[in-house]
Amino acid sequence: MHPPAAKGSLPVLESPAHKSLFSKIDWRRIPLLLIAYMIAYLDRINIGYAQLQMKQTLPFDDAVYGLGAGIFFVGYFLFEVPSNLLLERIGARKTLLRIMVLWGLAAAAMMFVSTPFQFYLVRFLLGVFEAGFFPGVILYFTYWYPSARRGQVIATFMSATTIVSVIAGPLCGSILKYLDGAGGLHGWQWLFLVQGLPALVLGILVYALLEDKPERAAWLSKDEKALLEDAFRRDEKDIASEPSGTFGQMLKDPKVYVLSFVYLLLLGATYTMVFWMPSLIQSWGVKDLFLVGVYAAIPNAAGVIGMILIGRHSDKWHERRWHYAACVAIAAFGLFITTMLQGNLVGSILALSFAVIGIASATPLFFALTSEYLSTGAAAGGLALISSLGNLGPAISPSINGLIVRGTGDNIYSMYFVIALYVLSGLLLLLSMRPAPSARLAMA
Repeated sequence: MHPPAAKGSLPVLESPAHKSLFSKIDWRRIPLLLIAYMIAYLDRINIGYAQLQMKQTLPFDDAVYGLGAGIFFVGYFLFEVPSNLLLERIGARKTLLRIMVLWGLAAAAMMFVSTPFQFYLVRFLLGVFEAGFFPGVILYFTYWYPSARRGQVIATFMSATTIVSVIAGPLCGSILKYLDGAGGLHGWQWLFLVQGLPALVLGILVYALLEDKPERAAWLSKDEKALLEDAFRRDEKDIASEPSGTFGQMLKDPKVYVLSFVYLLLLGATYTMVFWMPSLIQSWGVKDLFLVGVYAAIPNAAGVIGMILIGRHSDKWHERRWHYAACVAIAAFGLFITTMLQGNLVGSILALSFAVIGIASATPLFFALTSEYLSTGAAAGGLALISSLGNLGPAISPSINGLIVRGTGDNIYSMYFVIALYVLSGLLLLLSMRPAPSARLAMA
């Protein structure tokens, strides 16, 4: 038995040998999965930019757009748990290949929609096909990284969302503006085609370059594999974990559903902001589509930096609960300041940048905490269940937000709705989750 490191002291897993091992694993695992998630996220959120032009050429209003944006998550909800259970059975390579090829085809097919029903159908299928990618990668990380290293790893992986959000604005704005009319197609049609097809290529690369588990990695020596096993034996969790059990036993655990509701509130708020940020910036008097994209990139660039630093700090101190609560508080406060600065473009962008630091950092911390809470036997189904139930939030919230905007004619009330979701998410997590006994002793 190895005694746990004292809180604030240098963790055992930070020895030079462990650092070298995990650096090697990082370079072999993270870049390809990071790029894959960038494409996945781009195909999920580019509708926020496309709708600025689609509503001019198709019979769509804000309510139709809100329902279409949200219905993606219904398909995601229905198929996420089966996908992750299948991943545990057949491996990550085959599962990710299937997911990425099918979602790439569905994302590109968005260029053919012409009616609200077609819009709803293709968005639903995109959710069905992409279901399981995110929780599958989080589960995959639990095979390669002990919990003490997952905060920064998950934050780095999830920086894909904020990196894409930086790129998405100028990229989508350029395609909408400069390819509009090329080849007889609207700019929004080119947008879906150009950004959907790369998933097919990446799916093949993932299948060719990843191994399902460390023991199958020929690039790890026998000594390195033994060191990795030692790292898992020395692992110390910050969160009081569920009792070790199966997926069926996990279904009876009330805290799993509390965590799901926390995630539902978080995702509902976050995707409302993601989908409506272009419209919000446009409401501040920015009419050029390219400039809308450029201004949207600024807050997301701040988010990329913030989420990596906060994830690293959370790992260093091995603390998740208060880091998460601080992030959603930052998000809520930044958005409140944004509402106070309506009409001041510079001030609004700065306040929004502060908010996005909290928005971007909260989700990696949530899944680092969740992966620590779930037992090994329940991790595959548990991660997918929490993720799928949480994804009902963005299935509902964009429609609610669309109705708020349509009913009031003012974006400020939708911001209050988002702020409330963030505050409730943080309070509920603090009240429901408790630190592990070793963590409480170390803090005493």
